[in-house]
Amino acid sequence: MKYSVITINYNNCNGLRQTIESVVGQTYGDYEYIIIDGGSTDGSIDVISQYEKQITYWVSEKDGGIYNAMNKGVKAAHGEYLIFMNSGDYFSNNNVLLAMSTNNHAEDIVVGKVLTDDGKEFLFRPTMPTMYFLYSSTIPHQGAFIKRWLLEKYPYDESLKITADWKFFVQALITENCTVAFVDTPVSIFNMDGYSTTHPKETWDEKLNVMKTFLPERVLDDYRRMKESECLTQSLLPSLRRHYTIDKLTYTLAKAMTKAVEMLHVIKHKKKG
Repeated sequence: MKYSVITINYNNCNGLRQTIESVVGQTYGDYEYIIIDGGSTDGSIDVISQYEKQITYWVSEKDGGIYNAMNKGVKAAHGEYLIFMNSGDYFSNNNVLLAMSTNNHAEDIVVGKVLTDDGKEFLFRPTMPTMYFLYSSTIPHQGAFIKRWLLEKYPYDESLKITADWKFFVQALITENCTVAFVDTPVSIFNMDGYSTTHPKETWDEKLNVMKTFLPERVLDDYRRMKESECLTQSLLPSLRRHYTIDKLTYTLAKAMTKAVEMLHVIKHKKKG
């Protein structure tokens, strides 16, 4: 079995239904589907029961939070590659798994495009992720197919509230130096109502605390300066472009006027001769 699709849910029956339908509607058949529910009381169990024949394994019980639930999903999985499609997120179309299977990638992590509700790409994807890229950004788990052995070796840190998936990518890509490929296949539509998206300061504070365990302060200081410089450049670009256009036009006009004056001098000199 090549793929394990894992859905984590807690009291989000409408989002869960959308997610389930996007999974069971896949045209590629070589996958298992796992749902880990945190003991929902909002009708989520009824939704799961409606699709029970198309779900490989599911459980509904109180857990220790989202990352505890995600680790439970990993333990229940048997696929070569795992992807988390949590309730509210969904595959971008019914042929995602088929398209990924035809890529024939052997990398430890294969990342496709993650789109927002309006069709825009959620994050810039680098050719090769560096530690500075991970400092500034992350890889969304909704677009990442991860080999099971990696998630078994580096389980999600259950002491973290928001950034354990980000920490996993640091461990996998930097500490383990695993292989990664970025592909143009649109994989999922990202639910922008998630906690990390709606609480950016809390997310950054937790992320920074984790980074301090990986990097010495002098390196973090370098990254801060690089990020500040990057942000300043981005904020100035529109103004710089406008000024460049004005300066270029002024230069062109001045050059034309200089040439015209020179021609007048030549004509005047010829008349005197």
